[in-house]
Amino acid sequence: MPSDPRRPTRTVSAAQFFTLLLAFALLATSAGVLAAGLVLPAVAAVGGSTGAGVKIFDNLPTELTLDPPSELSVMLAADGSQLATFYANNRIVVPLEEVSPYMQEAVVAVEDKRFYEHGGVDPEGLLRAAVKTVVQGDQQGGSTLTQQYVKNVLIEAGRYQDDQEAIDAATEVTIGRKLREAKLAIALEQRMTKEEILAGYLNIAQFGPSQYGVETASRYYFSKSARDLNIAESAMLAGITQSPGRWDPVRNPENAKNRRDTVLALMRQQGIISLEEYQAATAVTIEEMLKVQPTVQGCAPAGVAAYFCDYVIKSMLNDPAFGETQADRRKLLLNGGLTISTTLDPRLQDLAHAAAIRTIPIDDPSGISEAIVTVEPGSGKVLAMTQNSRYGMASPESPRDTLVNWSTDEAYGGSSGFQTGSTFKAFVLTEWLRSGHSLSDVVDSTRRTFRRASWNISCDPGYADDWLPGNVEGLSSGRMTVLDATRESVNTAYAAMANQLDLCNIRSVAESMGVHTAQGDRIQVNPSFVLGTNTLAPLTMAAAFATYAANGVYCKPRAITAVKDRNGEDLPVPPQSCEQVLDPQVVAGVNYALQEVVKSGTAVKAQLPGRAVAGKTGTANEDWHSWFVGFTPQLATAVWIGYSEGNIPMQRVTINGTYHRYVYGGRLAAPTWADYMGEALRDMPNVPFPEPDDRVIYGDRELVPNVIGRDMSSARATLEAAGFTVVQGQDVWSSLPRGTVAEMYPGGGRLVRAGSTIRIHKSVGPQPAPPPAPAPEPAPEPAPPANNAGGNNGNGNGNGNGQAAGNPPAAAR
Repeated sequence: MPSDPRRPTRTVSAAQFFTLLLAFALLATSAGVLAAGLVLPAVAAVGGSTGAGVKIFDNLPTELTLDPPSELSVMLAADGSQLATFYANNRIVVPLEEVSPYMQEAVVAVEDKRFYEHGGVDPEGLLRAAVKTVVQGDQQGGSTLTQQYVKNVLIEAGRYQDDQEAIDAATEVTIGRKLREAKLAIALEQRMTKEEILAGYLNIAQFGPSQYGVETASRYYFSKSARDLNIAESAMLAGITQSPGRWDPVRNPENAKNRRDTVLALMRQQGIISLEEYQAATAVTIEEMLKVQPTVQGCAPAGVAAYFCDYVIKSMLNDPAFGETQADRRKLLLNGGLTISTTLDPRLQDLAHAAAIRTIPIDDPSGISEAIVTVEPGSGKVLAMTQNSRYGMASPESPRDTLVNWSTDEAYGGSSGFQTGSTFKAFVLTEWLRSGHSLSDVVDSTRRTFRRASWNISCDPGYADDWLPGNVEGLSSGRMTVLDATRESVNTAYAAMANQLDLCNIRSVAESMGVHTAQGDRIQVNPSFVLGTNTLAPLTMAAAFATYAANGVYCKPRAITAVKDRNGEDLPVPPQSCEQVLDPQVVAGVNYALQEVVKSGTAVKAQLPGRAVAGKTGTANEDWHSWFVGFTPQLATAVWIGYSEGNIPMQRVTINGTYHRYVYGGRLAAPTWADYMGEALRDMPNVPFPEPDDRVIYGDRELVPNVIGRDMSSARATLEAAGFTVVQGQDVWSSLPRGTVAEMYPGGGRLVRAGSTIRIHKSVGPQPAPPPAPAPEPAPEPAPPANNAGGNNGNGNGNGNGQAAGNPPAAAR
């Protein structure tokens, strides 16, 4: 079993070392280096001193583990452009054929001119070093390029394993270390060709204070690849490795010139370059040569995409696919030479950031924050993620800098989230339609207290409580359709709707669309949660609303499409995770209503002329946070505005030079969304949302599809041909018994046939079957008057968390 190359070596006296190396060198000269390395124990007969040294040499290891050196990882945008780099040691590994021949020759000239002649240890160099050791007490010198490669491999292994003992053993200034390197070098030469050893050295050696490998150094000092290095540049880099700090041309240009010229002189003496080439190279100043391009690791160099970059890194560090522990994942990132391909669309990213700072500049005196995040429906790809702050630690000179990503959950570097306000009503509406209700149901939006006993919270009844929600001042109350309540974001109407549902089902619907708190917990269920009291991240909301855009398919957000290792092999990455969670007909009904919000409701400022847009505004209580989450079939985007520090009212505040008494979602977030999305969608076709499959059902027969929201003329002809009488008029449904007409449609009207029950509805949730129709009568008869069919009615606007009466307006305007 081979010895541990890190194992401490017994102390060897100068006399022992000299005697040992002398015998070794003599034997090497006559029998060859390999024979000397293997037969060295036989020289023990020379004497006691030699015998002690030989015994130590005999116990040294002969095998060296050659793991690939640490290499920087690169993050790429979707178009292949570089976003950021990450490394423990700044190194880019390249094959020997991608290194200039001048560079190869310069290194051999200055480090080991007999590199191609010896077998790992240079006898002449050893004798010279031995004499110097005895005479001057200097234990350095005499190492071949192969020995230096061995030393660097041992140091790199210690760094990778965070093993300081191994690093110390590889760098200790002792005769024992020299012996260890010599024996390992001899064995290494039997495993690798000279070209392989040279390539390994060029990739692992330090060519600058923090530049590892010739490719990284070439890019840093000259802004070019190592393949393009000329004679002077090659000589300068080759000279640095002896003492990277001392010969650094940036900090010590005069020293660097002297060292470069020394290397050039060696190259001339060894016949590598001509006199003319030598003279031309030495005539170039260091200043003329340098074109420094620092490699800054981390996400800061990603600029406006820095927060997306940070999200990607946090995603990798949190994912077991990239290592058993977070420490393993970080080590892979910093040492593995990964190529990380992401979903970021640079064009959309730039557009989003520009729109964000047009609304609220980074250093706006208001101190109000803003985040924009875009998700692709049907794939979950995060296409853009930005905010109106600079990425970094806050300082007195730049107090708005932050490392907190306002778009994401805490686990991904985000905040604790923000109350979503009335944007959450979309999930209430979804459950409303899913459970068999309709957009045309009438609810009572009169402000009143909903008693504890009236709530259905099957999963946790203890959270039921008395609740008195309020609306924005000046809005009327009374009976109104669910469609109107959605269009105008009426809190009290939505409270009435939720009061007819199991609140746990609302949570289940939201959770099926990926909704969770920014702390990673389940959303809390209580009466006011239907108006957005839970704190969520903008990315969560964008991904959830993308479900509507994707016809009911929820896709978990993903930022990484592929990860390749240093050899170009694919590593396993989390696959795309999509699931059909909503019935397309329910989605069609929701989308119909949310389009009305944009067409003529609280989000008119989000309109994009000639394009189908749906979405929902939201404003948390006291104007703490304002939102607009909108979508087209191609893109879903959430815009959040508020104080990132916590729940601070945005009232009577000047933002970007404009005074705002209140900051509703429709006043800043919606126009910001339109500003960005108008440009983002410019080259994309206008794709309409699927039409609701609205039906007239008679018994178990579907008579007319697509009635709701359409012109009744064609439907009327069809129905009359089937023997029905269609009576047009306003408010005729209000006099019908409950159940006679379960759905209304814009423009009014009712469908009547002598004593028969006809249901019109938009959703495809569980629908109670109508009673059997009696036999047709000769002539249709009007339906008898009855109680209110739609429940409660009203008008008004809604806030984001539904606090008790007396709170300032906080509607999703």
